[in-house]
Amino acid sequence: MTRLSIDEVLAAARARLARLGPVQACEAVADGALLVDIRPHVQRLVEGEIPGAMIIERNVLEWRFDPASAARLPVASYDLHVIVFCSEGYTSSLAAASLQVLGVWRATDLDGGFRAWQAAGLPVTSAASRRAIERQLARSRARAQASERQSVRARGQISAS
Repeated sequence: MTRLSIDEVLAAARARLARLGPVQACEAVADGALLVDIRPHVQRLVEGEIPGAMIIERNVLEWRFDPASAARLPVASYDLHVIVFCSEGYTSSLAAASLQVLGVWRATDLDGGFRAWQAAGLPVTSAASRRAIERQLARSRARAQASERQSVRARGQISAS
């Protein structure tokens, strides 16, 4: 068995891809390509997100986009133009090449990842605003749960009378 370093594996993956820069990826999305964010939740919270990108974490990507998989998304197709991105464009190259192995022949990745998209001045949801939204949602959930507990207690007191 031939052993390859990760640099060699990455180079082989990238050799099969028609990688897109941020502006090219943005144009491709405008033409119908699907932009897919494979970063973990915590990384999206820290860095921010690209509005409209579909979030499919890396550990389930192939199952969601393999048209032959029982766990596929309705959009899965061998002809689907999928543009995968991660933070800097390393993991996404490996992921896009993996999709190509499954027959999703138009799969590629965003050269430079989220950071390149952001550096190009393209739209992003800032991490700070995302965290603020999540804090607000958490407060709203906590208030709703407290209100529900009060209602349950009140019903218990009424029926006990």
